[in-house]
Amino acid sequence: QVQLVESGGGLVQAGGSLRLSCAASGRTVSVRGMGWFRQAPGKERGFVAAITWSGGNTAYADSVQGRFTISRDNAKNTVYLQMSSLKPEDTALYSCAARPSLYGNSIPRAEIAYAYWGQGTQVTVSS
Repeated sequence: QVQLVESGGGLVQAGGSLRLSCAASGRTVSVRGMGWFRQAPGKERGFVAAITWSGGNTAYADSVQGRFTISRDNAKNTVYLQMSSLKPEDTALYSCAARPSLYGNSIPRAEIAYAYWGQGTQVTVSS
């Protein structure tokens, strides 16, 4: 089992920045990649960004490309999501997820690929 704990959420004005962190513990040797998803009120949870644990390859949703950056610190078993130029539509509960399976050179964006989930951290962007 892998446990994930997110932090760094909060209230920020439009145009501002936040950095989310996700610390993994437990059987972290089994982790092959991690990702961030978000769910806004009244909407389904959707993919934001993901990173492979070994090579650091990344993938982003079109809506955050160029504004968000995902990174990882293998020594700390932590993944980060640096969010800049935030918009009110970025308001959501952001959840971290980890996957134990490899997908070749591709990075899965579907929730079903991720076996472990954190509780989430709320990000609210005011206009």
